[in-house]
Amino acid sequence: MKVIDSISALRDTVNTWRRNGETVGFVPTMGNLHDGHLKLVKKAKAHNDKVVVSIFVNPMQFGANEDLDAYPRTIEEDKAKLISVGADAVFLPSVAEMYPAGLDAQTFVEVPGISDSHCGASRPGHFRGVATVVTKLFNMVQPDDAFFGEKDFQQLQVIRALARDLSMAVKVHGVPTERETSGLAMSSRNGYLTDAEKATASAIFAEMQRLKAGIESGNTNFVELENIMVSNLEAKGFKKDYCQVVNAATFEPASDSDKELVLLVAMFMGKTRLIDNMQITRD
Repeated sequence: MKVIDSISALRDTVNTWRRNGETVGFVPTMGNLHDGHLKLVKKAKAHNDKVVVSIFVNPMQFGANEDLDAYPRTIEEDKAKLISVGADAVFLPSVAEMYPAGLDAQTFVEVPGISDSHCGASRPGHFRGVATVVTKLFNMVQPDDAFFGEKDFQQLQVIRALARDLSMAVKVHGVPTERETSGLAMSSRNGYLTDAEKATASAIFAEMQRLKAGIESGNTNFVELENIMVSNLEAKGFKKDYCQVVNAATFEPASDSDKELVLLVAMFMGKTRLIDNMQITRD
């Protein structure tokens, strides 16, 4: 596996592959890799001849009081994991390589509408940072395919929108959420949880399944279902950020006529913010 830290070396590597007629898959990450990330790499390997994985903790998508400095960085462990699943190159740019003029002077990308609600409302500027860094990485790697986890469902839709709206050639793939045996969605931030908190956090998945079953049985009182879920989770010590059933395409609150829905959830367990979602199709 090639270890690359400059844009020029990355482009040289990708151009060599291209001249050999090879396709390129791309998995952007912030590191501290778990089985969910490795699943993305395996999917990319199945679709493409070569796979690039980036590891970059992007300061543009963190708010002033968020965990940028504390975000776990495990580069050597990450490289070993990527070798084990056959990644062909890992791109490890510095902040200066990504933003040479500094964050304040950086041109940015913003996806209107879909970026404004839920995680966008809770974390102002977050999706601007995500959209900007992903656009830059797409321009650097020029991949045929890019792979993102569905756990960050709103982020996935933001990235699909920017690729479409900016006429990018890359095909964006969503990959189903990888879960612990308890049902808890795998996340780098799970490492912030104590053992007791992690055991309790599995209740999010159980409550999502309960809500989904209610909708599939014909209950369209979405607000009531949401309130029951929140009440059950708060009784276990969670604090609500948001919990809402929405139209999967528009992110507007679900209506009786909507068929493709997604339950979007963000809860705090102690200081740790956990997000999850569940897609629901109504007959």
